[in-house]
Amino acid sequence: MPPHHQKGWTMLVNMREILDDARTHNYAVGCINTPTMDLLRGIVGAAEDVGTPIIIDHAEVHDPLVRVEDIAPYMIDFARKAKVPVAVHIDHGVDPTFIWRGIRSGFTSVMYDLSTLPFEENLKRVTEFTGIAHSLDISVEAELGVMTSTLHDSHGGPAAPADIRETFTDPDLAATFAKESGVDALAVCFGTVHGMYVEEPKLDIEHLTRLRAAVPEETALVMHGSSGVDFDQIAQAVKAGATKVNYYSYLSAEASRFAAQLVAEAGKPVFYHDLTEATVEHIRTTTTELLTVFANGHTF
Repeated sequence: MPPHHQKGWTMLVNMREILDDARTHNYAVGCINTPTMDLLRGIVGAAEDVGTPIIIDHAEVHDPLVRVEDIAPYMIDFARKAKVPVAVHIDHGVDPTFIWRGIRSGFTSVMYDLSTLPFEENLKRVTEFTGIAHSLDISVEAELGVMTSTLHDSHGGPAAPADIRETFTDPDLAATFAKESGVDALAVCFGTVHGMYVEEPKLDIEHLTRLRAAVPEETALVMHGSSGVDFDQIAQAVKAGATKVNYYSYLSAEASRFAAQLVAEAGKPVFYHDLTEATVEHIRTTTTELLTVFANGHTF
């Protein structure tokens, strides 16, 4: 019997279940945006190739591209039919209306991102939401520390300060936030940014270690802005306690680069369906490499 079935998992799972297993076995679960069918196919296929659980998500900033009500049925169908456990997640939900649209559409976990608010307001509102969400068996992720962003469709983070350490999550505040809010996962800042890096990222793994020691054992720590970080640093972060690793921008850009190169080198007209099929396979191969790093040597 495959290990996932030995755990008693169905393939569509609550995020809390797979993060608990990842914490126990010191590996990380990839969390990747799937705003298009091509990305959805390639990413879930890669998780099946590696045999790892996966979190697929829909970000509020992508809702103008595809409404959550329209993409949710496909995400949930893929999750139910996958050969590995899959959680469907709302990423960087800020507007409560959007979040509840996602919940009504079948999402079983939510990131309620109020990280730009003062600590007390962030804690108060996330705590209230977590109580309601848990009563509905919906797991909750929050963020503490304000991660900078280079994206035009910003997640809410400001431009990078002169010293990125100004954005780092305070371990004492993280401990208080995690204990009082009861969130299942907490996104923390220790050197990453959203979007494309303008200089080589350097993660502070020692700071992540302090954060891991400060928060309750049952709280999963989340690393956002992971794409663009070299694999060695990601592997160090996983070993130090990052249980959920969000990755998107560089994967999306790599898919575009591959498709453009394929067209440029073809020397003849390329049918769109052939282009997308080849790109899906490239996404799958690239994502397989990522998920292998996140697995941290764990055998599923």
